[in-house]
Amino acid sequence: MPRKKIKLDHQIENLSILNEKGKLDKDLVPEIDDKTLLRMHRTMVLSRRFDEHQLRWQRQGRIGTFAPAKGQEASQVGSIAAIEPSDWMVPSFRETTAAIWRGTPLTGLLLYNAGYNEGGRIPDDQNDLPIAIPVASQISHAVGIAYAMKCRGEKHLAMTYFGDGATSEGDFHEGLNLAQVYNTPTVFICQNNQWAISTPREIQTRTKTLAQKALAYGMPGLQVDGNDLLAVYAATREAADRARKGDGPTLIECVTYRIEVHTTADDPSKYRSEEEVEAWKKRDPIVRFERYLKTKKLLSDDDIEGIDEEVIKEVKGAWKEAEDQMKQLGDPVDMFDHLYAERPPYLEEQRQDMKQSLEARRG
Repeated sequence: MPRKKIKLDHQIENLSILNEKGKLDKDLVPEIDDKTLLRMHRTMVLSRRFDEHQLRWQRQGRIGTFAPAKGQEASQVGSIAAIEPSDWMVPSFRETTAAIWRGTPLTGLLLYNAGYNEGGRIPDDQNDLPIAIPVASQISHAVGIAYAMKCRGEKHLAMTYFGDGATSEGDFHEGLNLAQVYNTPTVFICQNNQWAISTPREIQTRTKTLAQKALAYGMPGLQVDGNDLLAVYAATREAADRARKGDGPTLIECVTYRIEVHTTADDPSKYRSEEEVEAWKKRDPIVRFERYLKTKKLLSDDDIEGIDEEVIKEVKGAWKEAEDQMKQLGDPVDMFDHLYAERPPYLEEQRQDMKQSLEARRG
């Protein structure tokens, strides 16, 4: 018998609307009102400056390890702005920009990164899950939430974020399979930032795209320029509309780049070249979007400078507020008091070490 090609329900496409050279496909530009466009820009700038200040504070020992979102702002704002507040956002550990858009206060993020459990509290009016550190674990959570909303007859969706490294985890494959089998209203956003810590994308998987992994589960997959906010928004809006209509899940691969460290415990100079980083900096999503807003007469150079000063003031104000709250939240050494009725010797030794370290730091 001759071999026959199997016709698949979906094909993989790449979407780009506004490239790094400023070329715009006007026929594909999504409808976004001016107020939202300006809010998108401000959120990206605020996230960028917040990252930069947090990095300084971490190096000074004021906060702990965190994962910067620098370079990935368009992937996050473009996607999160395309869903409704009533929808659920299920993050991994790098979605600072998306969290800011949803209303998470900078103070809370600072407290969390400083090691205070109170900082992880999600505001009551936000349909967001807390930060998920174990890679890909949040994907199944998003599918579960989406399935529950479907069972209740709600017209909402769950959107989850993860990196390229997560696509090598079992949770990713299980989550996508379950979502398609039960036709759940789930939008999967893969931020392909090229590096799973120190593992480059090209030796993690041999597939030409990450988006095509959706085809194995019978769902549509789309690759977009992750530094093109307009393309990310258009792709996510399309996926969100599909989910609300009951047409099931979608996988979107946002091709972007992590400009900064994986986390502040990482030294990327050990595994990638400065030339590679500089090449991606020329594709900066904020600079690209600012050029677009200038052509629309929504921003001027003076406006950009003013916004920059404004957000820096906001970041510094959040730090002062966070410092004041830290003073009222008790001594970090207290965490040793709630584990055992009688502390074992090894834990007492750790407690004394930490106490001495804190006293030395406080002078």
